[in-house]
Amino acid sequence: MVQDLNTWISQSLISFVENSSDNTLARFHERAWDRPLIGFSRGDDDLYAFYKKDIGSFYLSPKEFLEGTYPGRVFPAAEISVISWVLPHTERAKEEQRKEKLLPTERAALSRTDGESFNLKIAEYMVSLLEKEGYAAVSPMLSPLWQIHMSEKYANASNWSERHTAYACGLGTFSLTDTLITPVGKAVRCGSLIAAIQLKPTERKYTKYNEYCLYYKDGSCLQCVNRCPANAISEKGHNKEKCMDYQTKVTNRHCREAYGLDMRYCGICQFGVPCESKIP
Repeated sequence: MVQDLNTWISQSLISFVENSSDNTLARFHERAWDRPLIGFSRGDDDLYAFYKKDIGSFYLSPKEFLEGTYPGRVFPAAEISVISWVLPHTERAKEEQRKEKLLPTERAALSRTDGESFNLKIAEYMVSLLEKEGYAAVSPMLSPLWQIHMSEKYANASNWSERHTAYACGLGTFSLTDTLITPVGKAVRCGSLIAAIQLKPTERKYTKYNEYCLYYKDGSCLQCVNRCPANAISEKGHNKEKCMDYQTKVTNRHCREAYGLDMRYCGICQFGVPCESKIP
């Protein structure tokens, strides 16, 4: 039996990302993601109850997701842990995307196809690894329980948020654009899993949900506002409807015609800003 469970999980996940041939943007024969960050939280962390209250009653707690995956079994929330990871874009992808003002580059777009496919493979691998050691586990993004609902406060919202989970696991705070600013910046992709295993939670080195954002900190920056081609970001925050409309009508067409990718993605606001690759 593994003794230091946190280290075992972290090393296993990092090794998979760094050595798997699936961590690739196939057209370019290069890595999709750099070395990940990993964080942990308890299944009974008060934040998960807050998310249900704030986002909507449809939001599932770690306990609800796990028990929904294993019908008939009961898992005390205090004996559940949540594992979150952050995947940073490569420097080459970031360098290209910084230069763009209206449309995503092919490398950046592929991060949402090839890159997200690998993100799901990380989840599959880690769930399998834990189950082989006798721990019940589920990744919400692979689960049939995962759904989109209408939140009275936030419009379209899922019943499990990878960014909110990363926040709970000590990996970063929110920005004006709703993205997460982590120690490796906000040009990242997140993933998570829930397991019936007791792990040491990662310390949250922040007290406010938007602590790392320069605008929320002192009213400065707003470079993401200037970067957004959809005018979907302002001092009031991120307008989901404008953002989605731009992706549907503009970037989807571009990705189909230029790259042969039928997808909605922009990402311009994540690059070429002070919080792109670090906490500013």
